Amino acid sequence: MNTKSSLQEYRVWDRSIRWFHWINVLSVLTLMAIGLVIMNSKALGITDEGKILLKTWHVYVAYVFVLNLVWRIVWGFVGSRFSRWGAILPIGENYKQQRRAFMTSLKQGKAVGFMGHNPLARWMVTMLFVMLTTMAVTGLVLAGTDIYKPPFGSYFKSWVAESPETESLVQPYSDTGVNEAAYKEMRDFRSPFKEVHEIGFFVLAALVILHLLGVIITECRERNGLVSAMFTGRKVFSHKPLDADD
Repeated sequence: MNTKSSLQEYRVWDRSIRWFHWINVLSVLTLMAIGLVIMNSKALGITDEGKILLKTWHVYVAYVFVLNLVWRIVWGFVGSRFSRWGAILPIGENYKQQRRAFMTSLKQGKAVGFMGHNPLARWMVTMLFVMLTTMAVTGLVLAGTDIYKPPFGSYFKSWVAESPETESLVQPYSDTGVNEAAYKEMRDFRSPFKEVHEIGFFVLAALVILHLLGVIITECRERNGLVSAMFTGRKVFSHKPLDADD
């Protein structure tokens, strides 16, 4: 029997989801790479000018990352069926039914196909979105407090300036026009955001590794084109997926 002839193709991921995914992959990897260099700048002997350049490019890439993430959040409310939050978050009656079927299939050693995310993947995707959002928010605050970049840079400049007249003189890694006491207050405010951002880097890195392992295991177990679906938007199944008629 020809196995290929028994496969049924299903459209799952729309074009917007596929674009989001790959833009997110590229921007996150770039941000992590630059972030690693910044975190080890002292050991690498990078000058203050070098740090400013690295942080500036880190922020530019972060703008792409944040805009892409915001669009994905919006698309979760207005997009196609499997892009919506109801099909992503581990909530609702459909999720509970799918979870029971998924756990039963694991116990029996039988693969159950899902057009969208399976119940375990829903948790992974949820954690990824939480961490991506956390990194976006804390990163934008750090961009404003460290090198005075938008959207919060002007506010923090006015906070640390000696007076409104010296605000234009405030520059990264410079004491010119800066009130020392106000600068210390601003840095104290910045401290928890920096700590969360740095811890978030390692948490996100761990989640990315777990995500990749999950994709590899699922692809090998179910063989439904999980990876290629992020290019084509389509998955293939030999049996009707459990969520085909949700």
